[in-house]
Amino acid sequence: MASLVRHVTIDCADPHALAGFWAQALEGTLGEDDNPGDDEAVVESAGASLLFIRVPEGKSVKNRVHLDLQPQDRSRDEEADRLVALGATVLADHRNPDGTGWITLADPEGNEFCVERSKAERAATGAA
Repeated sequence: MASLVRHVTIDCADPHALAGFWAQALEGTLGEDDNPGDDEAVVESAGASLLFIRVPEGKSVKNRVHLDLQPQDRSRDEEADRLVALGATVLADHRNPDGTGWITLADPEGNEFCVERSKAERAATGAA
């Protein structure tokens, strides 16, 4: 059997705070034994397990890997608005007049991620 991805690991300055953002963003749960000041924190969600690790250096360049989020019960635009209200920042708007495209956001520590169209939005336009 091939290997499976156990966690997507994200370097950060404050694992507990950043994990708190992502737990809300993904409607997941923060590990029961994760506390402020810990060097690691885990978020479990339906789509992925994210592991946040404290590192001394700050983020200095664009991510080499990023997450693409697909809303399940709301539109792309509603999800982007919700994430901004949680503390994300809009970096780039790649939405097209025909409704296709995505929005690039950054989490509170500057890690880029994208919000794509929901499955329902894709089906409505006949796009995959």
